[in-house]
Order: sequence, then structure tokens, then C-alpha cells
Amino acid sequence: MSRRYCLISPVRDEAEFARRTLDSVLNQTEPPTKWVVVDDGSTDDTPAILDEYAKKHPCLQVVRRTNAGGRRVGPGVIEAFYEGYRAIDPQDYDYVCKIDMDLDLPPGYFETLINQMERNPRFGTCSGKPYYPGADNPAKDFTGSLVSEKCGDEMSVGMIKFYRRACFEEIGGFVSQVMWDGIDCHRCRMHGWIACSWEHDDLRFIHLRPMGSSQKGIFTGRQRHGFGQWFMGTSLAYMTASALYRMTRPPAVLGGASMWWGFVKAMAQSKPRYEDLTFRRFLRRYQWMCLLRGKPNATRLVNEAQTPVWIEAHGPLRNDDALATRNRKDTEITGPPAGAVLGVPPA
Repeated sequence: MSRRYCLISPVRDEAEFARRTLDSVLNQTEPPTKWVVVDDGSTDDTPAILDEYAKKHPCLQVVRRTNAGGRRVGPGVIEAFYEGYRAIDPQDYDYVCKIDMDLDLPPGYFETLINQMERNPRFGTCSGKPYYPGADNPAKDFTGSLVSEKCGDEMSVGMIKFYRRACFEEIGGFVSQVMWDGIDCHRCRMHGWIACSWEHDDLRFIHLRPMGSSQKGIFTGRQRHGFGQWFMGTSLAYMTASALYRMTRPPAVLGGASMWWGFVKAMAQSKPRYEDLTFRRFLRRYQWMCLLRGKPNATRLVNEAQTPVWIEAHGPLRNDDALATRNRKDTEITGPPAGAVLGVPPA
């Protein structure tokens, strides 16, 4: 089975972290076949660093974009990603990964992910778990304390989205809007794929810039997340429950409150929402199941309910694949189990 994978990195003004990411990726036990870095108009030393590494590593290709006037999040990131995606022939690769340039990965990260993907053909997108350096870890490395960002097992995380290429194409890729990294995972489930992240030593990575932060401050970033939830189609009840949980995570209270305010403000202003009504119905049913049954059980039920959707598109699962989908515990890492009850066909 082929294990060719391509990384695509939208990047702007990441001189502070770029070398850490470059070194940790290029020293992987299973390095990338291709790595396209899209420099989105950097004004610091990022271009020089990228040129330095590209001269030494043939797999690294740098694509330049003109300066658009500052770091861009949400749609800007996806626009830059697709600039890199257009620079490759996706059919040359079995896996495609969107990866940010502010990460430090353990050396076996991609080898472990591919091993997991090969266990079960329904794994469409996956990732490890992000941690940020603790206050007593000035070196920001694996030898000091690390704090979990507490990302759910039912999502691959936005800063490093590893995709089976066939799944990425089937769901239509990324939506060019805030919350693109949530919509994609829910669309995976609609189409019968499994989206997940795993907690494991070889998949625990350092996020050098905390999730939900912003060039304008972490609270602006959290309000942006709240708007993204509104755009995606989340209900007020689910957003409130999510915000209350996030209030228990750093920054305590204010982080979750900022998320909730961003959502309510978008709702009050009747901001536009994701236009796919079938998707939004699917999302609402899933979120109500999460509130009533808990997210792990709800995800298990949805994954099993959507199994026929995947089989119709891709053919029957082998016996060992079906067992893996039910969370067989005979390997180091287990995927999210499957269950039954939400038969909503893909759009």
C-alpha cells in the first residue's frame, strides 16, 4: 500500500517558530513526499528561512504570495492553502495534510498516523493532540511541562489536518470561512468517514501559539470562534454548553465568555450561515445527541449509523475493518468506536 503524503503550509511572519516546525517535520521517521509552503506575504525573516531549507531539502517547495496587509485567519488561511494545493497534482499522493508553521512534532508523528489510517479504511481525517508549553517551560520543548488544549476525540485539529486524499475530495475540501476546521469533520461523518484525534506519546505535539489566540489578542480569537460556530449552524443551547465548559479552561471564565459573546453577537446581527441546510440539520441532530448522551457516545452512534453511506460509496468493509470500526482494543491506539441512530445521507 502506498504511503505517499503531501504537506501544505500557509505561513506568514513565522520566523519565531519556523525552524522548530521545519526541523521536526524533516526529521520524521517517515518524512513527507512533498511539502509545499505558501508564504503569504511575510515581512519578517520567514522567506529567508524557507529559502535556506528549500536549498537543502528537495521535497520542500516554496510558493510566494503578495503581501495582503497582515496575518489573515479563517478565509485567508484557506485561500493560501489552496494556492499550495493548486501547485500539486493531488492524484500523486495518498494523503494530504494542512499543517501550520508553529508546531513541534515528535519524530514518529506521521508514521504513526499512516499506520492508524491503514488499520481502518473509514478513517478519513485524523491528528494527534496539541499541547502548549506551561508557565515553567521557558524552552517550550518536550522536556518541560505541557498543558493539553483539550481537543475532542471526534475531530482532527485545525493546525495539523491529516487527510486521506479520497476523503478530502469527497467532502469538497475546506470551506473558506471561520470554522472550516469544524465543518470538514462533520462533513466527513455525513459521508460515512470517521474523523478523530488520538492521545498517544508519538502523536502528542507542541502548539507554540495557543489555540484560539489572535494577532489582536486571545479574546478576539475566542470571539471569532463564537462567530464561526454561528456560521457553521450550531444551536444556542449547544454553544452555551460549550462556552460553559471552555470557561473551566485557560483563560478561565473569560475565554468561554468571549466565545459565547461572539456567537450571540453574530446571532443578533443575523450574520450569514453556512448555506448547506442538509449539513446544518445533520449538525444539529448530532449536537443534541452530544448534549443528551455525551459526545463520545453520540459520536459512536453517528459513526455506526453512517456506515451504510460509506459502504454504498466505497464497497463492503472486510471483517477486520468492521472490527476496527467497533474499536477493537488489540493495538496501541484505538479509533473512535461506532454505534447507530442518525441516518442522514450526505448532500
